[in-house]
Amino acid sequence: MISRVARLRHIAPLILIFSSLAAARDESLFTSSVTYCSPPETLLIQQFDIAYFAKNESIWFNISAASVDPNVNVTANVMLNVYGMHPVNFTIDLCSLFNGALCPLPMYNFTGSDSIPLPSSLGVSGKIPSIAFQIPDLEAYAQLSLTEVSTGALKACVQATLSNGWSVHQVAVEWATGGLALLAILSAIFHSFAPDTLAPFRLFDLLYLYQWAASTALLDLNYSSVYRAFATNFAWAMGLFSASATSSIQVSINNMRHLTGGNMADATGDSAVALVNRKLSPYNSMTSSAFIDTSNQYAAVGVENLWALTDMTSTNYVSAASVASVKELSAAADVQLVTQSSSNVLQAGVPIYVNSVGIATANAFMTVFLTFLIIAAILLAVISVGYCVLAVTSRHGRWKEHLADWQYRYPSFSRAWLLRTCLIVFTPVTIFALYQWTLKDSWLSILISVFLLVAVVGYLLYPVFLTIRLALRSTPYALYTQSDHLASYGPLYAIYRSERFYATTPLILAIFVKALFTAFSQANGEVQVVAMLIIECALLASLLALRPHKSRGADVLATYLAITRVVCTGLMIGFLESLNLGAIPRVVIGIVMAVIISVAVIVMFVNTLVNLGLMRLLPARYRRRRDDIPDGSVLEKGADDTDWRPRNPTPQRNIPLDPDVNQPYPDSPSQTLTDRHSAYSEESGSTTLGSLLPQRWSIQPSQPSTHSRSNSQSQYSPSQSNYSPSCSNHLSTASSPRQSVPPSPLRTHSPSHSRQPTIDEHPSFP
Repeated sequence: MISRVARLRHIAPLILIFSSLAAARDESLFTSSVTYCSPPETLLIQQFDIAYFAKNESIWFNISAASVDPNVNVTANVMLNVYGMHPVNFTIDLCSLFNGALCPLPMYNFTGSDSIPLPSSLGVSGKIPSIAFQIPDLEAYAQLSLTEVSTGALKACVQATLSNGWSVHQVAVEWATGGLALLAILSAIFHSFAPDTLAPFRLFDLLYLYQWAASTALLDLNYSSVYRAFATNFAWAMGLFSASATSSIQVSINNMRHLTGGNMADATGDSAVALVNRKLSPYNSMTSSAFIDTSNQYAAVGVENLWALTDMTSTNYVSAASVASVKELSAAADVQLVTQSSSNVLQAGVPIYVNSVGIATANAFMTVFLTFLIIAAILLAVISVGYCVLAVTSRHGRWKEHLADWQYRYPSFSRAWLLRTCLIVFTPVTIFALYQWTLKDSWLSILISVFLLVAVVGYLLYPVFLTIRLALRSTPYALYTQSDHLASYGPLYAIYRSERFYATTPLILAIFVKALFTAFSQANGEVQVVAMLIIECALLASLLALRPHKSRGADVLATYLAITRVVCTGLMIGFLESLNLGAIPRVVIGIVMAVIISVAVIVMFVNTLVNLGLMRLLPARYRRRRDDIPDGSVLEKGADDTDWRPRNPTPQRNIPLDPDVNQPYPDSPSQTLTDRHSAYSEESGSTTLGSLLPQRWSIQPSQPSTHSRSNSQSQYSPSQSNYSPSCSNHLSTASSPRQSVPPSPLRTHSPSHSRQPTIDEHPSFP
């Protein structure tokens, strides 16, 4: 079984991608959380910290515990669960240790800390594979069970999750992704003044990628610990900034909820892993049968109600001494009781995710709401300051003319950024506002969620309604000609072609429908995954069918991001609890998803740099010449233009004329006028009107003589022997014995089946 764990060694190089530091460190395993797996009766624990160091095979411990029942002879069972397997499972008779000093258990409080080297005869190093010290977010826990020898009753059960100190959740990753978002925001603001780039539109694409990555961990699925930790790197994009249970914001939210009818538990000060449902990672299985039987025995008893058993005549459950100690333990809340019937167990989805970042389940929406208020306040402050600066500077004569246009456009600029902000916060607001309705915790939180959801959705639907109405009343092209409407509501459609102005609507609808399934289908992961996969596939199909963007490069980028969402959503099927997929395959799936999303973030990072204008710093031979970009919409000149689509395709090279039919042009004015007359032949019924002419040509205003006209007519008459009718499409010219000109590089097509002369360049003009 240990060899199966060692298979993870092959994917260890991929794990290093997520490591913020590559410095060497001691290989160690230590407890990350401690909980009771049955109500404490004999052994009470307030602190339990143990660390194993592979370098010198030693154990360091810091334990604070107490034995409260007299005359208890117990056996100790030690079980190690690593990715659902049990490489270590043995029982020790404590009466055989230390010459019987632990039989019966002495009644005293034990508090101590020390480091003890383990004897080599135990062979501990051979039982722990080296990958266990390197893989991030290790899924392992140790369980200690004390069973009374005479009765077989379980007297104590303690579970401690293990960690090696490595995790894909890194503060450095949060700062890096946040820094990229800040760079994209600054680039979008800067390029908002010159609407010839895609930077303002790529800001939403980047933040939506972050939000989608975080939302993939909000479903009722058995995620591997490595992916759950990876998804928390993007929690800030959902408005869920990491906090502690004692932070001022969380304490204020707790007080507000409790004063308005809220009775759900607050966030724990310890790791949320301790409260995770034992079916899920990192536990990966139900505990032993002894734990199941014992937990059923206390099905209706919680830690807070244990002291009520003191009135019972029987002492089969808890002794009086244990009850007094449990009161103190409950007040201290250092080690919590987690059983099948405990109300503090965190289920999959939103509860585990938000508690992993230090936010209580009932506080999730209010945290998002406060974050939205801060963003709105900053936006309104910046807009107000900008307006004041324009108003003050426009009073000076030197700046008045330059800023007059900006004063006119500034309201539209402000409305556009308010709309863009609503698009950005639409995903977290819809998910957590709808989820708050399912909790039924605080009436004030529910009321605020209704107001916020209506405000955000309303501000999005109104511009959509105005845009569709304008397109239906006139033409879609009118959306791009009315400057006020384009400047105000351009974030909805300006990036798309005029006939595909509605391409944002499917995305907005998809975000809302996914929020419905995330919030209201928390008890059914199968429905959530299937619905998400159908929605993502529909979005991908719409992009492939519509190709809405103005450039092929933009379509490719949007399609790539859609494919990323489809692939990762499909991989999430492996996290379904009903499939009972092993822990190691789920870890591999989680790492693959993390790599795919990381590559997408890197792509958006490069795209942000390109849209920022850094491509201009490259040598000229590596940049596309500006003349190669066709005239048209300014958005087609963005950084995503790997290809462009000309609206009126023309040949990209000149086609030379046939030199055999290219004749020199006569020099006399009479012949020039005769050419005009011969442009139409009565006999052939053809004309050369509308044909392309050389850039330099002239016509003498003087009238030719009758004799000259007759000579010229006879010269170009079809009956002459030097003129042979032909079906050629080449443009022919007259001949002159005095001067000839080089063949023109232009070639035009005449509807005539005979060659007709045209006006050529007069040699007397420069």
